[in-house]
Amino acid sequence: MIKYPLLFLFSFLWLQLSLSQDAPVDKNPADSLKTDLQGKGFSIEDVKKRENSNPLAPSKAAFYSAVLPGLGQIYNRRYWKVPIVYAAIGTGVYAYLYNDGEYDRFRSAFKRRLAGFTDDEFYDINNSGIDPGNPDLSDEALQDAQERFQRDRDLSLLITIGLYALNIIDANVDAHLKQFNVDDKLALEIQPYLDYHPITADPNYGLALTVKF
Repeated sequence: MIKYPLLFLFSFLWLQLSLSQDAPVDKNPADSLKTDLQGKGFSIEDVKKRENSNPLAPSKAAFYSAVLPGLGQIYNRRYWKVPIVYAAIGTGVYAYLYNDGEYDRFRSAFKRRLAGFTDDEFYDINNSGIDPGNPDLSDEALQDAQERFQRDRDLSLLITIGLYALNIIDANVDAHLKQFNVDDKLALEIQPYLDYHPITADPNYGLALTVKF
């Protein structure tokens, strides 16, 4: 009566041991990635290049460009973009400062006209002698010029802010694109295909695009 339970126990243990030896061992996800890439024809250098990709690089590039325009482009090693960034933002800042200065000039002259003075710089532009009833630039012209320069100043400010934001977006997107596979192993195949409608038998023409890597 005792032999059969012992025999059953030994048989069960032997079966478990055999299954544990044949069971596949879970691999590290990084090792699986290496195996997949190498199986597709990538070399060890290509695998290391993909392992060294930094998912936080886009955020860092955007932060650097937000702190100092052009710094994110330097972080991405796109040095040729730095002069473009400063030229664009510098032009916007110059336009803002110029229009703001002209706005202040015409506004100050207009305020003095309303106060009854005739000594502003636009009253006798040609130095032909002050005529109290006939200024070289009328009050309406001063008001129109002040409003025009104010409008141009505000537009310059919006453009400058847009260029500043574009500088941040460019650094972020450029860092994202650097994470993609852009090596020489990529290939794009374009093949024509011809298919027939199953009911009307009308031919359907088209192109098939296939990306291989």
